[in-house]
Amino acid sequence: MSWEKLSGGVLRVLTPLGARYFRPSLLQRLYLLWIFRHFDALPVKVLTTSQLEFIEGICQQEALSSLRRDFLLEDAPVIGTLEQRPPMESLPPRKPNQGVRDASAPLTADQSGS
Repeated sequence: MSWEKLSGGVLRVLTPLGARYFRPSLLQRLYLLWIFRHFDALPVKVLTTSQLEFIEGICQQEALSSLRRDFLLEDAPVIGTLEQRPPMESLPPRKPNQGVRDASAPLTADQSGS
């Protein structure tokens, strides 16, 4: 266990807008060290519901006090990184808009008659 992480470590959350850093309390840091004990970074998918709620609680607490930062959190040791990547699933095929088809019908009918 890294004493630097335990005494002043931060949680890094990767978002589509960039990395965000959160400073948890001592007990929260201890639990985060347990969650990230084998990995430096974890995707959201592998967390249990209680772990995810715990991390969301840290993020919500920190968001309220984010205006009062005494130091740069980026320089603090990182306990772990939570990867919040958007899912790579493809979107379902879209159905054509019926309004567009109805509006263009008179134009295509004129083209086919000539």
